[in-house]
Amino acid sequence: MVSERTVGRTVIRLRKGDITAFEGEAIVNAANSSLWMGSGVAGAIRRLGGESIEREAMGKAPIEPGEAVVTDAGALKARYVIHAAAMGDDLATSEALIRAATQNSLYKCDELNIRSVAFPALGTGVGRFPVDKCAHAMIDEVFLYLQEETDTSLREIVFCLFGEETYQSFSKVLEKRG
Repeated sequence: MVSERTVGRTVIRLRKGDITAFEGEAIVNAANSSLWMGSGVAGAIRRLGGESIEREAMGKAPIEPGEAVVTDAGALKARYVIHAAAMGDDLATSEALIRAATQNSLYKCDELNIRSVAFPALGTGVGRFPVDKCAHAMIDEVFLYLQEETDTSLREIVFCLFGEETYQSFSKVLEKRG
């Protein structure tokens, strides 16, 4: 199984584990358009990073589904949290929203000159989107972004994946992108 690919000057990596432990510059939160942080990835970020992350995020809400905003990362090891609204307030998502949220998160990275970012499998928890379809959508968007934005600041894009099944799904898609 493949766990790494390089596109231009950027390495795309897969890791099993908790995104809140990522030691790079930014992590992506699987957010809703009102940016309240209830359960799943958002809840873990709020619990471990502090309530200030949710307060700052909600101060920038609401945003359109598919958009992204950036906050401080509180007590987390990362510097920033990119809140990617992969779903609306109804907590429903789609491939189009996951693609847009991924792309807009990458744009935020370049706006802030971020070199390393970690993504969860957007929309697969609370949003109940199929993991295999999420893997295709997110990896495809990352490859498209890196092929178009050749002057990106990004040097490392990590998919922090919770659970063996999710990791295997992403690994299969990354292997086919070869």
